Amino acid sequence: MNILAIDTSCDETSVAVTNGRRVLSNVVYSQVLLHKKWGGVVPSIAKRAHEERIDFVIQKACKKFTDNIDVIAVTQGPGLAIALEVGIAKAKELSLQFKKPLIAVNHMEGHLYSSFVQNSKGNPKRDFAFPILGFLISGSHTELVLWKDHLDYEVIGETLDDAAGEALDKGARMLGLGYRAPVLETLARDVKNSDEFLFPRPMLRSDNLQFSFSGLKTSLLYLLQKMSDEEKAKKIKELASSYQEAVFDTLAFKLNKALKKTKCATVVAGGGVVVNQRFKSKMNTVVKENNAKIFFPPYKYLTGDNAAMIGVAAYYKALKKNFVKDFQKFERIPRLRL
Repeated sequence: MNILAIDTSCDETSVAVTNGRRVLSNVVYSQVLLHKKWGGVVPSIAKRAHEERIDFVIQKACKKFTDNIDVIAVTQGPGLAIALEVGIAKAKELSLQFKKPLIAVNHMEGHLYSSFVQNSKGNPKRDFAFPILGFLISGSHTELVLWKDHLDYEVIGETLDDAAGEALDKGARMLGLGYRAPVLETLARDVKNSDEFLFPRPMLRSDNLQFSFSGLKTSLLYLLQKMSDEEKAKKIKELASSYQEAVFDTLAFKLNKALKKTKCATVVAGGGVVVNQRFKSKMNTVVKENNAKIFFPPYKYLTGDNAAMIGVAAYYKALKKNFVKDFQKFERIPRLRL
């Protein structure tokens, strides 16, 4: 079964062709340079860029598979509303034009499946061993998910306000480093004292698995207001490292708590933040202490927004014939939950 998958959940236009868990092609058009000067994603610019590029991206991804597509799949949410609608409109159009069934996919379940995505040769060979503890750290989402079986999820912990990714992005912006967080990791690598500023670790004393990062962000703001420009410039690496450390310590603490509660032997981590090597190191330590194992997406492109993981998630829906039945009622759901 070849699946043509489309993802336009935010600022990446992505189309993939998948077969089972194998990715036969995956094309991503990034809008980062379009939004960079604005310090964040501008919805109207994102929508226009999706509209301008989606046909080209589809043609490029499907070049070798034009006559061999069995199912169309598309991200329904969560995501940026007017970006989602571009992908959904195109998926409906293709489904009707070629008389192929249509599958709606939750972007976050795509991130869950991202650790099990394979290349065209079927590697890596990883087996599902349910129940699995999913740890999703993507954009405005920080979620702990008890993954009971294919398509059967229970969110057992989530953020009450800012997500970890948002906190890192906003921290980078406050430090004058742009609107994307990866530069924090780059600066932090050269720091001997990784936690010089001792930022707070939020909600460690709570008896649940919820997260909150708005207070941490505020603590950075207040500290920066007290520092001169010269002090900030001199300590920029230490600030980046300490702030990042506070976020990751909090995530590690909650993961440890979730593992003890669920007794899961396997963790899968998905989303943009999981590409960070410091994050991976801390999560590996927690998992090892709990005699469990952790899978990260096997290829870097799978940590960002991509249609490959959407296609793989759609495969398991197709097996259950979980197709869109009413095109008139099928619309974007920007705040779609698992």
